[in-house]
Amino acid sequence: MFGRSKSSEQAPAETATQREGAKNRPTPKRRDQEAARRRPLVVADRKEARTRDREARREQLATVRKALESGDESHYPPRDRGPVRRYIRNYVDARRNLGEFLLPVMLIVLALSLVRNVTIFTVSVYLTWGAVLLVIVDTALMWRRLKGRLVATFGADALPRGSMSYAVMRVFQLRRSRRPVPVVKRGEYPS
Repeated sequence: MFGRSKSSEQAPAETATQREGAKNRPTPKRRDQEAARRRPLVVADRKEARTRDREARREQLATVRKALESGDESHYPPRDRGPVRRYIRNYVDARRNLGEFLLPVMLIVLALSLVRNVTIFTVSVYLTWGAVLLVIVDTALMWRRLKGRLVATFGADALPRGSMSYAVMRVFQLRRSRRPVPVVKRGEYPS
């Protein structure tokens, strides 16, 4: 009486057509999605989880180490990132620093201090303090010039905290053992 006619019920059912760019499937129920995402807070196999974490950490450290040795700045640790840190590295690497020679001088002084002669021991003590004083003066002058160039290039507000210690620590490393590796030759100061 009020329903459809029998002829319309027997009409062929429409087949679902696949439309390009459409989802073409029914939306899953919320409880099914939440159940699929659910993970335990504490992993059942802790030994396997620890091994998996250790491997992930090892892979990340290998990536960072490779980046530090190759000069790939995209994988540097946060302390070495940014244009200011790059400028500091390039300035320190372009300069001949007395701090690089402090470690070899200290090894010579250590060898001299093992000699049982009072005169040689006294000379080694004076040599030690003289070398330390020269390195401190050289590093202070280097930082003063570098800070002036950083302020002129990037502005006074752009200097991140720890820039001085970053430069000083790089001065005291031997050039071959610096990480990130030096990318400029001696005398090629950044502009």
